[in-house]
Amino acid sequence: METERGRFPRRVYGAGDEPDPRFSLANERTFLAWMRTSLALLAAGVALEALDLPIAEGVRLAAALVLVALGLLAPVQAWLGWVATERAMREGRPLPAPRLALALAVGVVVAGVLVLVGLLLR
Repeated sequence: METERGRFPRRVYGAGDEPDPRFSLANERTFLAWMRTSLALLAAGVALEALDLPIAEGVRLAAALVLVALGLLAPVQAWLGWVATERAMREGRPLPAPRLALALAVGVVVAGVLVLVGLLLR
């Protein structure tokens, strides 16, 4: 396919048929939503450490580290999800579930529990 030669990543664009552009654009919006989530998680982690909040210090640091780690994991989910979804659409397969969504959800719960415990221990 001549039009596929310069497109990245080739393992996505070199497979199957071109899907309806609306679906590819929706997939891109989902990718960008994961990126915004990443920025929010990173900002929350930095804010926990940068601001003088009434949260027990050790627990606050642990919650901040969990949030920053999740903020680094979300772009991985964004990329893997975009690739898997785009390829599934091109090959006419069912759309895959997010690979790291459970880890991110559990991590947010852990960070929230840490903040709650830190508030109670102050």
